[in-house]
Amino acid sequence: MIKIADVARAAQVSPSTVSRALTKPDLVAPETRERVLQAARQLGYQPNKLARGLRKQQSRLLGLIVSDILAPFHATLAKGVQDAAEKHGYMVFLFNSDEQPEKEARYLQELQSHWPEGLLIVPTAKTRQHLRNLRSAGSMPIIELDRTSGTPGVHAVLVENVLGAREAVEHLISLGHRRIGMVTGEPVITTAQERLEGYRQALKAAGIALDERLVANGYHKEEGGYAATLQLLRLPAPERPTALFVGNSEMAAGAVQAIRDLGLRIPEDISLVSFDDTRWAQLMEPALTVVAQPAYEIGYLACETLVSLLRQKAPAEGRILRLKTRLLIRHSTARPRED
Repeated sequence: MIKIADVARAAQVSPSTVSRALTKPDLVAPETRERVLQAARQLGYQPNKLARGLRKQQSRLLGLIVSDILAPFHATLAKGVQDAAEKHGYMVFLFNSDEQPEKEARYLQELQSHWPEGLLIVPTAKTRQHLRNLRSAGSMPIIELDRTSGTPGVHAVLVENVLGAREAVEHLISLGHRRIGMVTGEPVITTAQERLEGYRQALKAAGIALDERLVANGYHKEEGGYAATLQLLRLPAPERPTALFVGNSEMAAGAVQAIRDLGLRIPEDISLVSFDDTRWAQLMEPALTVVAQPAYEIGYLACETLVSLLRQKAPAEGRILRLKTRLLIRHSTARPRED
């Protein structure tokens, strides 16, 4: 690696003169600066931006931890973060926790060695504990995305999960469905809690008693959605749901496969609504009715909020920002069969 001392020898000046020529050119005579620049170009010298930033207590690095980068929602969210960061001159270190708290803890520890100025994170079940340990080592602004860990003082950018879920179930009720199943996510994750609450509110408002047998856990994964859907659709005929509301697109993919493996048709035999919109949901036959959430905007707004906190250079009270969802009615829902 070419160092400042190498450039100084080639230009026949001191290392401090090279440093001034590259960072404060007005303090160096024009002919000296030109000689330094020529030597730097010939040697292929690249300044160590990280070291320079650390001297100024500015690494220009942000950390981002998502829970499943293969999921279209998280990939789109990460794109929003990256675009906002680039606009403000920041680089983003991306990590994928796979919903595993131990991975999250390891990545947080690794991230600290790069001196990030701020952190954006989609929490796992143990994020609150991990962030408490992280903040004891030194404070930095933290933004949670999509979910909350309940960590005091941490900001969050989320969507209206309760309202979005309620609108989805109300749509099924308006079609005449009374036995509506739900494939929910991990009970400890706030998105799962809030979407389940929206489901319950819609049933209660319609005077439909909650049947706990119609709620199954899909653990936020495709294979979990598959198993949960089989569990619900193998109930005895009078107890079987005529419609399903699925808590995210990954579980919805599993639900679609399970319905097809059972030889059932959407929506003739069972109606289906998912939280999350994806390309495959639009292109499948029939196109899937969904609660669409603005994944890109969540990431972009979260990063904009983080940059704003960094510029304040003073602690700010944690607050939650929520964006609206949209119910997109396509062709996967219909009135229940009379039999």
